[in-house]
Amino acid sequence: MTNAPSRNAVSSLHAFFQPASVAIVGAAERLTSSGGAVLRNLRNAGFPGRIVPVNPKGGEILGLPVAASLSELTPPVDLVVVLVRPDLILDVVRQGAQSGHRNFLILPGGFAEAGVEGAVRDAELRALAAAHGLTIAGPNCAGIIDLFNPARRFAATFLRDLPKGGGAALLSQSGAIAEEVIEKSHALSIPLGVVVSIGNAMQLHVESYLEYCRDTADCQVVLLYLESVSDEPRFIRVARETARVKPVVALLGGRTQPGLRAARAHTGTPGWSDAHMQRLCDEANILRVTSLRELMLAGKALGRYPQGIGRRVLVLSNSGGPGVLCTDRAATEGMEIVDLPAAFAARLREFLPPEAAVANPLDLLADAREERFDATFAAALAHAPASFDAILMIHVVPFMVDAAPVIAALAARAPSATVPVMHAMMGTLGNQSGDKQAWFATMEAAGVPVFNDVEDMASAAGLLARYRDLRAR
Repeated sequence: MTNAPSRNAVSSLHAFFQPASVAIVGAAERLTSSGGAVLRNLRNAGFPGRIVPVNPKGGEILGLPVAASLSELTPPVDLVVVLVRPDLILDVVRQGAQSGHRNFLILPGGFAEAGVEGAVRDAELRALAAAHGLTIAGPNCAGIIDLFNPARRFAATFLRDLPKGGGAALLSQSGAIAEEVIEKSHALSIPLGVVVSIGNAMQLHVESYLEYCRDTADCQVVLLYLESVSDEPRFIRVARETARVKPVVALLGGRTQPGLRAARAHTGTPGWSDAHMQRLCDEANILRVTSLRELMLAGKALGRYPQGIGRRVLVLSNSGGPGVLCTDRAATEGMEIVDLPAAFAARLREFLPPEAAVANPLDLLADAREERFDATFAAALAHAPASFDAILMIHVVPFMVDAAPVIAALAARAPSATVPVMHAMMGTLGNQSGDKQAWFATMEAAGVPVFNDVEDMASAAGLLARYRDLRAR
Protein backbone atom coordinates (compact mmCIF):
# COMPACT_ATOMS: atom_id res chain seq x y z
CA MET A 1 0.00 0.00 0.00
CA THR A 2 1.11 3.53 -0.61
CA ASN A 3 0.48 6.42 1.68
CA ALA A 4 0.58 10.05 0.56
CA PRO A 5 0.84 12.25 3.66
CA SER A 6 -1.50 15.23 3.88
CA ARG A 7 0.37 18.20 5.26
CA ASN A 8 -2.84 19.66 6.69
CA ALA A 9 -3.78 16.64 8.81
CA VAL A 10 -0.23 15.98 10.00
CA SER A 11 0.75 19.59 10.64
CA SER A 12 -2.46 20.41 12.52
CA LEU A 13 -1.61 17.88 15.24
CA HIS A 14 2.16 18.12 15.02
CA ALA A 15 2.34 19.92 18.38
CA PHE A 16 0.60 16.99 20.09
CA PHE A 17 2.83 14.26 18.64
CA GLN A 18 6.19 15.84 17.83
CA PRO A 19 6.46 19.18 19.65
CA ALA A 20 9.80 20.96 19.82
CA SER A 21 9.03 22.34 23.31
CA VAL A 22 6.79 21.19 26.15
CA ALA A 23 5.70 22.81 29.42
CA ILE A 24 4.47 20.54 32.21
CA VAL A 25 2.17 22.47 34.52
CA GLY A 26 2.09 20.63 37.83
CA ALA A 27 5.52 19.03 37.38
CA ALA A 28 6.94 17.45 40.53
CA GLU A 29 9.81 15.33 41.81
CA ARG A 30 7.56 12.56 43.16
CA LEU A 31 7.16 9.67 40.72
CA THR A 32 3.83 8.84 42.38
CA SER A 33 2.42 12.21 41.27
CA SER A 34 1.06 12.56 37.76
CA GLY A 35 3.32 15.57 37.17
CA GLY A 36 6.36 13.56 38.21
CA ALA A 37 5.34 10.57 36.07
CA VAL A 38 4.87 12.65 32.92
CA LEU A 39 8.19 14.41 33.40
CA ARG A 40 10.02 11.11 33.84
CA ASN A 41 8.29 9.49 30.86
CA LEU A 42 9.38 12.36 28.64
CA ARG A 43 12.94 11.89 29.85
CA ASN A 44 12.79 8.09 29.60
CA ALA A 45 11.45 8.28 26.05
CA GLY A 46 14.46 10.35 25.05
CA PHE A 47 12.43 13.41 24.05
CA PRO A 48 14.96 15.67 22.32
CA GLY A 49 13.10 18.97 22.68
CA ARG A 50 12.91 21.60 25.39
CA ILE A 51 11.15 20.57 28.62
CA VAL A 52 9.96 23.27 31.04
CA PRO A 53 8.55 22.18 34.42
CA VAL A 54 6.00 24.71 35.69
CA ASN A 55 5.30 24.93 39.40
CA PRO A 56 4.61 28.00 41.59
CA LYS A 57 7.35 26.82 43.98
CA GLY A 58 10.03 27.40 41.32
CA GLY A 59 13.46 25.93 41.86
CA GLU A 60 14.71 22.90 39.96
CA ILE A 61 13.25 19.46 39.15
CA LEU A 62 15.44 16.66 37.81
CA GLY A 63 18.06 19.19 36.89
CA LEU A 64 15.62 21.36 34.92
CA PRO A 65 14.92 24.99 35.93
CA VAL A 66 11.28 25.46 36.95
CA ALA A 67 9.08 28.30 35.73
CA ALA A 68 6.60 29.68 38.23
CA SER A 69 3.91 30.19 35.57
CA LEU A 70 3.28 29.93 31.83
CA SER A 71 3.48 33.69 31.49
CA GLU A 72 7.24 33.46 32.15
CA LEU A 73 7.85 31.42 29.00
CA THR A 74 9.02 33.38 25.98
CA PRO A 75 8.43 32.34 23.28
CA PRO A 76 5.41 30.17 24.09
CA VAL A 77 5.97 26.41 23.99
CA ASP A 78 4.48 24.15 21.34
CA LEU A 79 2.48 22.12 23.86
CA VAL A 80 1.29 22.69 27.42
CA VAL A 81 0.61 19.53 29.41
CA VAL A 82 -1.73 20.31 32.31
CA LEU A 83 -1.66 18.14 35.46
CA VAL A 84 -3.07 20.35 38.23
CA ARG A 85 -6.31 19.90 40.21
CA PRO A 86 -9.53 20.36 38.19
CA ASP A 87 -10.44 23.55 40.05
CA LEU A 88 -7.13 25.13 38.97
CA ILE A 89 -7.20 24.13 35.31
CA LEU A 90 -9.26 27.04 33.98
CA ASP A 91 -6.85 29.55 35.52
CA VAL A 92 -3.87 27.72 34.00
CA VAL A 93 -5.43 27.66 30.54
CA ARG A 94 -6.53 31.28 30.79
CA GLN A 95 -3.02 32.38 31.80
CA GLY A 96 -1.50 30.27 29.05
CA ALA A 97 -3.83 31.66 26.41
CA GLN A 98 -3.10 35.24 27.46
CA SER A 99 0.65 34.58 27.13
CA GLY A 100 0.43 33.07 23.64
CA HIS A 101 0.23 29.33 24.27
CA ARG A 102 -2.22 27.63 21.93
CA ASN A 103 -2.05 23.84 22.39
CA PHE A 104 -3.08 22.13 25.64
CA LEU A 105 -3.06 18.45 26.61
CA ILE A 106 -5.23 18.23 29.75
CA LEU A 107 -4.94 14.94 31.60
CA PRO A 108 -7.10 15.38 34.75
CA GLY A 109 -10.85 14.86 34.69
CA GLY A 110 -13.51 16.91 36.40
CA PHE A 111 -15.34 18.17 33.33
CA ALA A 112 -18.30 16.84 31.33
CA GLU A 113 -18.07 13.49 33.13
CA ALA A 114 -18.22 15.06 36.62
CA GLY A 115 -21.83 16.11 37.19
CA VAL A 116 -23.21 19.63 37.31
CA GLU A 117 -20.01 21.27 38.55
CA GLY A 118 -18.01 19.49 35.87
CA ALA A 119 -20.46 20.55 33.17
CA VAL A 120 -20.04 24.19 34.17
CA ARG A 121 -16.27 23.86 34.10
CA ASP A 122 -16.51 22.14 30.71
CA ALA A 123 -18.56 24.99 29.25
CA GLU A 124 -16.07 27.59 30.54
CA LEU A 125 -13.13 25.71 29.05
CA ARG A 126 -14.87 25.47 25.70
CA ALA A 127 -15.56 29.19 25.78
CA LEU A 128 -11.90 29.91 26.58
CA ALA A 129 -10.78 27.73 23.68
CA ALA A 130 -13.16 29.47 21.26
CA ALA A 131 -12.19 32.95 22.41
CA HIS A 132 -8.44 32.37 22.07
CA GLY A 133 -8.27 29.84 19.22
CA LEU A 134 -6.92 27.06 21.42
CA THR A 135 -6.64 23.37 20.57
CA ILE A 136 -7.33 21.04 23.50
CA ALA A 137 -6.66 17.32 23.78
CA GLY A 138 -8.54 15.56 26.56
CA PRO A 139 -9.44 16.38 29.29
CA ASN A 140 -9.77 13.23 31.40
CA CYS A 141 -7.15 11.22 29.50
CA ALA A 142 -3.87 9.38 30.09
CA GLY A 143 -1.84 11.29 27.51
CA ILE A 144 -0.15 10.77 24.14
CA ILE A 145 2.87 8.67 23.16
CA ASP A 146 4.58 8.88 19.75
CA LEU A 147 7.60 6.65 19.16
CA PHE A 148 7.18 6.35 15.39
CA ASN A 149 10.24 8.49 14.69
CA PRO A 150 13.31 7.32 16.68
CA ALA A 151 14.73 10.84 16.46
CA ARG A 152 11.57 12.52 17.82
CA ARG A 153 10.40 10.22 20.61
CA PHE A 154 7.64 11.78 22.71
CA ALA A 155 5.67 10.53 25.72
CA ALA A 156 3.43 12.96 27.61
CA THR A 157 1.69 10.35 29.75
CA PHE A 158 1.47 9.09 33.31
CA LEU A 159 1.06 5.47 32.15
CA ARG A 160 3.65 3.25 33.82
CA ASP A 161 5.46 1.95 30.77
CA LEU A 162 6.26 2.83 27.16
CA PRO A 163 5.63 0.56 24.18
CA LYS A 164 8.46 -1.02 22.19
CA GLY A 165 7.94 1.16 19.12
CA GLY A 166 6.93 0.23 15.59
CA GLY A 167 4.25 0.93 13.00
CA ALA A 168 1.07 0.23 14.99
CA ALA A 169 -1.03 2.97 16.60
CA LEU A 170 -3.60 2.50 19.37
CA LEU A 171 -6.40 5.06 19.82
CA SER A 172 -8.30 4.24 23.01
CA GLN A 173 -11.22 5.68 24.94
CA SER A 174 -9.89 3.87 28.00
CA GLY A 175 -6.60 4.67 29.66
CA ALA A 176 -6.60 1.29 31.41
CA ILE A 177 -6.98 -0.53 28.08
CA ALA A 178 -4.11 1.53 26.68
CA GLU A 179 -1.92 0.58 29.64
CA GLU A 180 -2.74 -3.11 29.23
CA VAL A 181 -1.91 -3.07 25.51
CA ILE A 182 1.39 -1.34 26.24
CA GLU A 183 2.27 -3.99 28.82
CA LYS A 184 1.37 -6.84 26.46
CA SER A 185 3.19 -5.18 23.55
CA HIS A 186 6.46 -6.30 25.12
CA ALA A 187 5.43 -9.90 25.82
CA LEU A 188 3.75 -10.31 22.41
CA SER A 189 6.28 -8.22 20.43
CA ILE A 190 3.54 -5.93 19.10
CA PRO A 191 5.16 -3.14 17.06
CA LEU A 192 3.30 -0.43 18.97
CA GLY A 193 4.62 3.06 18.27
CA VAL A 194 1.75 5.46 19.03
CA VAL A 195 -0.73 5.39 21.90
CA VAL A 196 -3.45 8.00 22.30
CA SER A 197 -5.77 8.14 25.29
CA ILE A 198 -8.69 10.09 23.82
CA GLY A 199 -10.47 11.05 27.04
CA ASN A 200 -13.46 13.39 26.86
CA ALA A 201 -12.50 14.55 23.36
CA MET A 202 -13.51 18.14 23.93
CA GLN A 203 -12.00 19.17 20.60
CA LEU A 204 -9.81 16.32 19.34
CA HIS A 205 -12.01 13.30 18.67
CA VAL A 206 -11.05 9.85 17.45
CA GLU A 207 -11.52 11.12 13.89
CA SER A 208 -8.82 13.77 14.43
CA TYR A 209 -6.31 11.13 15.50
CA LEU A 210 -7.41 8.79 12.73
CA GLU A 211 -6.63 11.51 10.20
CA TYR A 212 -3.20 11.93 11.74
CA CYS A 213 -2.53 8.19 11.49
CA ARG A 214 -3.93 8.10 7.97
CA ASP A 215 -1.50 10.75 6.78
CA THR A 216 1.55 9.60 8.73
CA ALA A 217 3.75 7.37 6.58
CA ASP A 218 5.26 5.63 9.63
CA CYS A 219 1.86 4.28 10.69
CA GLN A 220 1.08 0.84 9.22
CA VAL A 221 -2.00 -0.23 11.19
CA VAL A 222 -4.50 1.56 13.45
CA LEU A 223 -6.05 -0.18 16.46
CA LEU A 224 -9.17 1.30 18.06
CA TYR A 225 -10.85 0.74 21.40
CA LEU A 226 -14.14 2.66 21.34
CA GLU A 227 -17.40 2.76 23.24
CA SER A 228 -18.99 5.59 21.25
CA VAL A 229 -18.36 8.26 18.64
CA SER A 230 -19.96 11.69 18.65
CA ASP A 231 -20.15 12.17 14.86
CA GLU A 232 -20.83 8.89 13.09
CA PRO A 233 -20.90 10.24 9.50
CA ARG A 234 -17.50 11.88 9.99
CA PHE A 235 -16.13 8.79 11.70
CA ILE A 236 -17.26 6.54 8.84
CA ARG A 237 -15.79 8.90 6.23
CA VAL A 238 -12.41 9.24 7.95
CA ALA A 239 -12.21 5.54 8.77
CA ARG A 240 -12.94 4.63 5.14
CA GLU A 241 -10.29 7.06 3.95
CA THR A 242 -7.80 5.54 6.40
CA ALA A 243 -8.73 1.97 5.49
CA ARG A 244 -7.91 2.69 1.85
CA VAL A 245 -4.23 3.06 2.75
CA LYS A 246 -3.75 0.96 5.91
CA PRO A 247 -5.68 -1.50 8.10
CA VAL A 248 -8.06 -0.18 10.75
CA VAL A 249 -9.04 -2.68 13.46
CA ALA A 250 -11.65 -1.94 16.12
CA LEU A 251 -12.71 -3.44 19.43
CA LEU A 252 -16.05 -1.86 20.34
CA GLY A 253 -16.98 -2.07 23.99
CA GLY A 254 -20.56 -2.65 25.12
CA ARG A 255 -21.71 -5.27 22.60
CA THR A 256 -23.85 -7.13 25.17
CA GLN A 257 -26.73 -5.61 27.11
CA PRO A 258 -24.82 -5.65 30.44
CA GLY A 259 -21.73 -4.33 28.66
CA LEU A 260 -23.80 -1.60 27.03
CA ARG A 261 -25.05 -0.49 30.44
CA ALA A 262 -21.47 -0.44 31.70
CA ALA A 263 -20.32 1.58 28.66
CA ARG A 264 -23.08 4.13 29.24
CA ALA A 265 -21.97 4.51 32.85
CA HIS A 266 -18.34 4.86 31.73
CA THR A 267 -18.73 7.45 28.98
CA GLY A 268 -22.17 8.92 29.62
CA THR A 269 -23.14 8.30 25.98
CA PRO A 270 -26.01 6.15 24.64
CA GLY A 271 -23.69 3.50 23.17
CA TRP A 272 -24.53 1.07 20.35
CA SER A 273 -26.32 -2.20 19.86
CA ASP A 274 -24.23 -5.07 18.52
CA ALA A 275 -26.00 -4.88 15.15
CA HIS A 276 -25.29 -1.16 14.97
CA MET A 277 -21.61 -1.79 15.79
CA GLN A 278 -21.34 -4.28 12.94
CA ARG A 279 -23.06 -1.95 10.50
CA LEU A 280 -20.73 0.87 11.52
CA CYS A 281 -17.67 -1.29 10.90
CA ASP A 282 -19.03 -2.57 7.58
CA GLU A 283 -19.69 0.95 6.32
CA ALA A 284 -16.29 2.17 7.50
CA ASN A 285 -14.32 -0.82 6.11
CA ILE A 286 -13.05 -1.59 9.62
CA LEU A 287 -11.90 -5.05 10.66
CA ARG A 288 -13.92 -5.71 13.80
CA VAL A 289 -12.63 -7.91 16.63
CA THR A 290 -14.51 -8.95 19.76
CA SER A 291 -11.76 -9.32 22.36
CA LEU A 292 -8.73 -7.42 23.56
CA ARG A 293 -6.57 -10.45 22.77
CA GLU A 294 -7.74 -10.37 19.16
CA LEU A 295 -7.04 -6.65 18.94
CA MET A 296 -3.47 -7.20 20.09
CA LEU A 297 -2.95 -10.19 17.79
CA ALA A 298 -4.20 -8.07 14.90
CA GLY A 299 -1.71 -5.35 15.80
CA LYS A 300 1.14 -7.87 15.84
CA ALA A 301 0.16 -9.61 12.61
CA LEU A 302 -0.90 -6.58 10.56
CA GLY A 303 2.11 -4.65 11.81
CA ARG A 304 4.21 -7.20 9.91
CA TYR A 305 1.85 -8.06 7.05
CA PRO A 306 -0.37 -5.01 6.47
CA GLN A 307 -1.60 -6.42 3.14
CA GLY A 308 -3.13 -9.46 4.86
CA ILE A 309 -2.78 -13.04 3.60
CA GLY A 310 -4.69 -15.58 1.56
CA ARG A 311 -6.45 -18.51 3.22
CA ARG A 312 -4.30 -21.46 2.06
CA VAL A 313 -1.89 -22.41 4.84
CA LEU A 314 0.76 -25.03 5.46
CA VAL A 315 1.21 -26.09 9.09
CA LEU A 316 4.81 -27.20 9.62
CA SER A 317 5.45 -28.74 13.04
CA ASN A 318 7.78 -31.06 14.92
CA SER A 319 5.02 -32.28 17.24
CA GLY A 320 1.66 -33.89 16.52
CA GLY A 321 -0.53 -32.42 19.25
CA PRO A 322 0.34 -28.75 18.71
CA GLY A 323 -0.06 -29.32 14.97
CA VAL A 324 -3.57 -30.65 15.53
CA LEU A 325 -4.54 -27.70 17.77
CA CYS A 326 -3.13 -25.21 15.28
CA THR A 327 -5.01 -26.93 12.44
CA ASP A 328 -8.27 -26.91 14.40
CA ARG A 329 -8.01 -23.23 15.18
CA ALA A 330 -6.93 -22.35 11.64
CA ALA A 331 -9.90 -24.25 10.21
CA THR A 332 -12.22 -22.52 12.69
CA GLU A 333 -10.85 -19.21 11.44
CA GLY A 334 -11.78 -20.18 7.88
CA MET A 335 -8.28 -21.06 6.72
CA GLU A 336 -7.81 -23.80 4.11
CA ILE A 337 -5.56 -26.67 5.20
CA VAL A 338 -4.66 -27.66 1.67
CA ASP A 339 -3.25 -31.00 0.52
CA LEU A 340 0.47 -31.16 -0.17
CA PRO A 341 1.37 -31.05 -3.88
CA ALA A 342 2.65 -34.44 -5.06
CA ALA A 343 6.07 -33.04 -5.98
CA PHE A 344 6.43 -31.44 -2.54
CA ALA A 345 5.45 -34.65 -0.77
CA ALA A 346 7.90 -36.65 -2.89
CA ARG A 347 10.71 -34.24 -2.05
CA LEU A 348 9.95 -34.49 1.68
CA ARG A 349 10.05 -38.29 1.62
CA GLU A 350 13.60 -38.11 0.27
CA PHE A 351 14.98 -36.79 3.55
CA LEU A 352 12.34 -37.15 6.30
CA PRO A 353 12.29 -40.26 8.53
CA PRO A 354 9.67 -42.88 7.59
CA GLU A 355 7.79 -42.10 10.80
CA ALA A 356 7.29 -38.42 9.87
CA ALA A 357 3.78 -37.37 8.82
CA VAL A 358 4.04 -36.16 5.24
CA ALA A 359 0.72 -34.34 5.16
CA ASN A 360 -0.75 -31.01 6.18
CA PRO A 361 -0.03 -30.52 9.03
CA LEU A 362 3.52 -31.76 8.62
CA ASP A 363 5.09 -33.53 11.59
CA LEU A 364 8.89 -33.59 11.46
CA LEU A 365 9.06 -35.51 14.78
CA ALA A 366 10.41 -34.25 18.10
CA ASP A 367 14.05 -35.08 17.33
CA ALA A 368 14.13 -32.76 14.30
CA ARG A 369 17.32 -30.73 14.25
CA GLU A 370 18.34 -27.77 12.14
CA GLU A 371 19.06 -29.83 9.00
CA ARG A 372 15.54 -31.33 8.95
CA PHE A 373 13.81 -28.05 9.75
CA ASP A 374 15.83 -26.13 7.18
CA ALA A 375 15.38 -28.67 4.38
CA THR A 376 11.62 -28.80 5.01
CA PHE A 377 11.34 -25.03 5.14
CA ALA A 378 13.33 -24.71 1.91
CA ALA A 379 11.13 -27.27 0.17
CA ALA A 380 7.97 -25.52 1.39
CA LEU A 381 9.19 -22.18 0.07
CA ALA A 382 9.95 -23.78 -3.29
CA HIS A 383 6.26 -24.66 -3.64
CA ALA A 384 4.95 -21.31 -2.42
CA PRO A 385 3.12 -19.19 -3.39
CA ALA A 386 1.68 -21.54 -6.02
CA SER A 387 0.44 -23.94 -3.34
CA PHE A 388 0.38 -21.98 -0.05
CA ASP A 389 -0.47 -18.41 0.91
CA ALA A 390 1.27 -18.64 4.30
CA ILE A 391 3.38 -21.02 6.38
CA LEU A 392 2.63 -21.55 10.08
CA MET A 393 5.67 -23.13 11.75
CA ILE A 394 5.62 -24.83 15.16
CA HIS A 395 8.78 -25.57 17.11
CA VAL A 396 8.44 -27.55 20.33
CA VAL A 397 11.82 -27.59 22.07
CA PRO A 398 12.60 -31.07 23.47
CA PHE A 399 15.39 -31.81 25.93
CA MET A 400 17.52 -33.71 23.41
CA VAL A 401 17.71 -31.00 20.72
CA ASP A 402 19.59 -27.69 20.88
CA ALA A 403 17.10 -25.07 19.73
CA ALA A 404 19.62 -22.35 18.89
CA PRO A 405 20.89 -23.92 15.61
CA VAL A 406 17.29 -24.55 14.52
CA ILE A 407 16.40 -20.91 15.11
CA ALA A 408 19.56 -19.75 13.35
CA ALA A 409 18.74 -21.85 10.27
CA LEU A 410 15.11 -20.72 10.08
CA ALA A 411 16.02 -17.07 10.64
CA ALA A 412 18.66 -17.24 7.91
CA ARG A 413 16.18 -18.59 5.37
CA ALA A 414 13.12 -16.55 6.37
CA PRO A 415 14.07 -13.33 4.54
CA SER A 416 13.92 -15.22 1.22
CA ALA A 417 10.32 -16.36 1.84
CA THR A 418 7.87 -15.47 -0.93
CA VAL A 419 4.83 -15.91 1.35
CA PRO A 420 4.15 -14.71 4.91
CA VAL A 421 5.67 -16.90 7.61
CA MET A 422 4.72 -17.09 11.29
CA HIS A 423 6.36 -19.15 14.01
CA ALA A 424 5.23 -20.54 17.37
CA MET A 425 7.50 -21.97 20.06
CA MET A 426 6.25 -24.18 22.85
CA GLY A 427 7.73 -25.84 25.92
CA THR A 428 9.58 -24.64 29.00
CA LEU A 429 13.14 -25.28 27.83
CA GLY A 430 14.98 -21.95 27.70
CA ASN A 431 12.60 -20.05 30.00
CA GLN A 432 14.88 -19.99 33.02
CA SER A 433 18.06 -19.30 31.10
CA GLY A 434 16.52 -16.54 29.03
CA ASP A 435 17.35 -18.37 25.79
CA LYS A 436 13.73 -18.44 24.68
CA GLN A 437 13.57 -14.65 24.69
CA ALA A 438 16.70 -14.58 22.52
CA TRP A 439 15.21 -17.13 20.11
CA PHE A 440 12.06 -15.03 19.77
CA ALA A 441 14.15 -11.90 19.16
CA THR A 442 16.18 -13.66 16.45
CA MET A 443 13.08 -14.73 14.54
CA GLU A 444 11.39 -11.34 14.94
CA ALA A 445 14.55 -9.64 13.64
CA ALA A 446 14.31 -11.90 10.58
CA GLY A 447 10.80 -10.55 9.96
CA VAL A 448 8.88 -13.53 11.36
CA PRO A 449 6.16 -12.85 13.97
CA VAL A 450 6.64 -15.32 16.85
CA PHE A 451 3.98 -16.63 19.24
CA ASN A 452 4.00 -18.55 22.53
CA ASP A 453 0.75 -20.25 21.59
CA VAL A 454 -0.09 -22.12 18.37
CA GLU A 455 -3.75 -21.15 18.65
CA ASP A 456 -2.82 -17.47 18.89
CA MET A 457 -0.73 -17.90 15.74
CA ALA A 458 -3.65 -19.51 13.90
CA SER A 459 -5.99 -16.76 15.13
CA ALA A 460 -3.55 -14.13 13.88
CA ALA A 461 -3.51 -15.84 10.49
CA GLY A 462 -7.31 -15.79 10.46
CA LEU A 463 -7.33 -12.05 11.20
CA LEU A 464 -4.89 -11.44 8.35
CA ALA A 465 -7.11 -13.42 5.98
CA ARG A 466 -10.23 -11.57 7.13
CA TYR A 467 -8.47 -8.28 6.47
CA ARG A 468 -7.39 -9.46 3.00
CA ASP A 469 -11.02 -10.28 2.19
CA LEU A 470 -12.21 -6.95 3.59
CA ARG A 471 -9.62 -5.07 1.56
CA ALA A 472 -10.60 -6.90 -1.62
CA ARG A 473 -14.29 -6.19 -1.03
